[in-house]
Amino acid sequence: MNYSKKVLVYVLLSLTTTFAQAQSTWNARYQSYINQYKDCAIEQMLKWKIPASITLAQGLLESGAGESSLARRGNNHFGIKCHGWTGKTIYQDDDRRNECFRSYNSAFESFEDHSRFLASGQRYRKLFDLKITDYKGWARGLKAAGYATNPKYADRLIDLIQLYRLYEYDKARSYDKTMNNHTKDHTYGGQPLHAMGQYNKNYFIYARRGDTFRSIGEEIGISYKKIARYNERDRDDRLQEGEVIWLKKKQKRAPKEYKNRPHYVREGESMYMIAQKYGIRLESLYKMNHLSPDYEIRVGDALKLR
Repeated sequence: MNYSKKVLVYVLLSLTTTFAQAQSTWNARYQSYINQYKDCAIEQMLKWKIPASITLAQGLLESGAGESSLARRGNNHFGIKCHGWTGKTIYQDDDRRNECFRSYNSAFESFEDHSRFLASGQRYRKLFDLKITDYKGWARGLKAAGYATNPKYADRLIDLIQLYRLYEYDKARSYDKTMNNHTKDHTYGGQPLHAMGQYNKNYFIYARRGDTFRSIGEEIGISYKKIARYNERDRDDRLQEGEVIWLKKKQKRAPKEYKNRPHYVREGESMYMIAQKYGIRLESLYKMNHLSPDYEIRVGDALKLR
């Protein structure tokens, strides 16, 4: 083989290797985005009846798997423009120069607004007559309704859904399945996800150093305002490392095994701490024990739990 042919072969091999590496990186980045936001997409599906596969595919495509300028600067994962929007805004060139786009405080707000945008739009109304598993119908319907100007938009959504098997998420039928998809095998922001536990018909995590309701909400894919409300707290409260954070509305009573087993108050405990420990609403704990909210518990008090 002469020198020029050797150089050509070397160049071709190098290009092939570079392409394979780029493809691998692209796949990893897209899969990371899916792992991070799949629970959020499922929650949106259960609430708004939009296929989770469609939400994820649109998020991947519109935000470049979270790497677009709109996503990084304004948490806008779906390229939604202002159109009467009264919230925060961000400006960027698109079809025209310096167009107005919606800006959000978190990715979750973007996902929620995307669902509301589709559900409230007259042009998308017919899509909600489709089966939740008809992702092809949804993809083509979005293109026909004018969601995007790219003539290949529907095909690109379908390709993403099939390549990453996003249609599997359209089979989720309950909040519990959404939570079960959250595992410690994935990462969020470069850190392992919180390990999730189950107790008293609920799900919980332990707060880590630096956690806020907002950061937990973005990781889990639930509104941080809801999580704060579930825990009977202000959404801006500072969280202490190790405290229990519940992810659904707490029960009125402790599990059945506590029917005749009171909780004896220990040094340093408060009614709120006890309610959190057993996954009980604070108001219910007071009512069960016929106590007023201003009652100051004492060490040794026996509190009914159900």
